Amino acid sequence: MFARVVLALAVAVSGLVLTPGQAGGVPGECPPVCNAIPDSAWMVSSSVPLYPVYRWPGLHGVAVTAATPRFEFESWCASPGREADPRDYSVAAQARVTNPAGQWNLHVQVMHWRGDTVTGGPTALQTLEWARMALASCHLTAPQVSPSLTTSNAMDLAAVISDGGRRVMHTYLLAEPANSSLVELTLWSTLPSAVEWRGVAPDTQVLDAMAAPLCAAYLGSCR
Repeated sequence: MFARVVLALAVAVSGLVLTPGQAGGVPGECPPVCNAIPDSAWMVSSSVPLYPVYRWPGLHGVAVTAATPRFEFESWCASPGREADPRDYSVAAQARVTNPAGQWNLHVQVMHWRGDTVTGGPTALQTLEWARMALASCHLTAPQVSPSLTTSNAMDLAAVISDGGRRVMHTYLLAEPANSSLVELTLWSTLPSAVEWRGVAPDTQVLDAMAAPLCAAYLGSCR
């Protein structure tokens, strides 16, 4: 098992590809930095599942601006587009690490709605609810794709998604109405995967790690 993990790590590191694009992370907090996702809003990479194998880079260092942010599962579910999608007017950035077939890929995305949280907070929650409904109806638009919610609460969810035995996805979504923000963490791999999904922290621990930085990044708010 140890040799297998070492081999997987070597392949993952050698094949690691960071998605290019316009830099999305900026130093500071909001306010005053509210027109971009602050560096401090990103979860610590050591809290990302499978970190002991992949040694994920600091997310703020590889983040790029996301002009039209979408959830990773939408492409698998062939989810229909939304009219007047509120994500289109959010401030958003994403960090991606792409690996070869059979290895786990990483996608982390932070969205923030500027202005009063009286408006932005409900928008974040409504976006989470739309995602929950899209996962529930995934079988209607992509019959071969089978999502299963492992956690489902008012402010967060986690799911495992199987695509006909060809690939598997683990996705986590968290809305923080106190600072009008939403965070997505998704990992996926083709099957068979060289690295088993073992020793991963419980959903609640991963979701807490996603939420914690938002308190520091968006001053005056806390989960």
